Amino acid sequence: MFTGIVEATGIVEQITPKGTNVEFILSCPFTQELKIDQSLAHNGCCLTVVEITDDKYSVTAIQESLEKTNLGQWKEGTQVNLERCLKFDGRLDGHLVQGHVDQTGTVENIEDKDGSYQITIRHSEDGGFITVPQGSITVNGISLTVAESGEGEFKVAIIPYTWEFTNMKNLQSGDIVNLEFDIIGKYVTKLMTKNAIL
Repeated sequence: MFTGIVEATGIVEQITPKGTNVEFILSCPFTQELKIDQSLAHNGCCLTVVEITDDKYSVTAIQESLEKTNLGQWKEGTQVNLERCLKFDGRLDGHLVQGHVDQTGTVENIEDKDGSYQITIRHSEDGGFITVPQGSITVNGISLTVAESGEGEFKVAIIPYTWEFTNMKNLQSGDIVNLEFDIIGKYVTKLMTKNAIL
């Protein structure tokens, strides 16, 4: 379980295909604090630390993760948003995030608002994944508030701190981002759909 509050960014150092899986070696500011078998969100996708060597660590992405996320587009040098799992002894600053990417979205537009940035993102109209104004959405592992919501798209406003501290500043129109929709919204949508069928 995560909160969508990015702790730091890491750098993809090496990519090695292993059958249908891919091993990623990354470096980050808190590598020395990691432990084998620890869950770590990478752009919102929960991956398990499998090896630690000096200032680098390894994770493995299986085929399902590669198909559902933007991990398959990573290259050596890619900057990745990182968050360690939630500790239940502090404040919940973002919202409840599972680290399970629902689908990817496409950046349609990035608008400089002279002090903040507004990003428009399109996504598949699945029916099970919706956004609502002032609701929560996770984009590349970042807990954000939906500013506007439409059919198959939404807008989020990015404050300067989030823009500078995460990999948001690297986004361009056409880029693919990982999306995790609000867990409560997903359950409500599922229940409403089930009741409508009954």
